[in-house]
Amino acid sequence: MRTMDVLMVRVYVTESSHLLNKIVDYLRREVKVRGVSVFRATGGFGESGAHTSSLVDLSLDLPLIAEFFDDDKSKIEKALTYLSSIVKPGHVVFWDAKANI
Repeated sequence: MRTMDVLMVRVYVTESSHLLNKIVDYLRREVKVRGVSVFRATGGFGESGAHTSSLVDLSLDLPLIAEFFDDDKSKIEKALTYLSSIVKPGHVVFWDAKANI
């Protein structure tokens, strides 16, 4: 199997932060990464407390995760600079990975 080196990035925000659309739009229009996947958690906890959901919830503030990767390190560096200016410290993680080609 042939592979290429990529850099994976995962961004943690909450629904109430209203940052998700801003992040995804920036990554698509400005940085032009390969793609972004967004995940909505059904629960979790962090510095802002516990997050849970049920069928009777009317207002939710659940964790959201935006995840993306690219083999162009300059794109990732540009994205990380921007993300560090709008996302709380410690809520953006990244690591080296391999993708199949």
